[in-house]
Amino acid sequence: MSFTKYLTSRVFFAQLLAAIAILAVVTYLFFHWITFVTNHGDETTVPNLAKLTPEQVEDKLDALNLTYEIIDTVDYRPNFPKLTIVQQEPTAGSKVKGGRTIYLKINAATYKMVAIPDLIEKTYRQAVPTLKAIGLQEGTITYVPYLGKDMVLKMMMNGKEVKQGMKVLKSTKIDLVLGDGKVVFDETETDSIVQEAEKKILDTIPNE
Repeated sequence: MSFTKYLTSRVFFAQLLAAIAILAVVTYLFFHWITFVTNHGDETTVPNLAKLTPEQVEDKLDALNLTYEIIDTVDYRPNFPKLTIVQQEPTAGSKVKGGRTIYLKINAATYKMVAIPDLIEKTYRQAVPTLKAIGLQEGTITYVPYLGKDMVLKMMMNGKEVKQGMKVLKSTKIDLVLGDGKVVFDETETDSIVQEAEKKILDTIPNE
């Protein structure tokens, strides 16, 4: 029988149909096996772990057959309890398979220490961004007669003068004594005015 006649014979079509049927069965069995091995459809919803302690996280994830790993401690955030979860990956609501590890970032116990920058003889517009850049806050602003308008003459904290390089907790408020742009030639008088400004700052601090 020639090849051309074979391609149009019943034997060829029977063998072709048999091959297609075998391929379909093998494909079905393969995908059925893959689904079984990978637990397709057997997924767990990741819970919201924000503001939970590691102990609470462990209890919650154990019940869902999930594990966790703390990968970092972030700067203290006052809107989260200390040493609780701040971020998680995968995020809450994600679908994962059993045994998946949830990666966590935890809140620090307190603010870290930062060094006070040198703001003396810098303008107010320069001083405030410098404070904020390292995590400090602008406190009370007091003006005294001085040639340089809005120039920082002293830095204060809780009624006491602070100097460049002193370590304070991040988010601390730094009070600034600024010049008002008026000329003062008498250094003794200038010192007296600055001292008066310090007294005003002290008066704003509540008694403990």
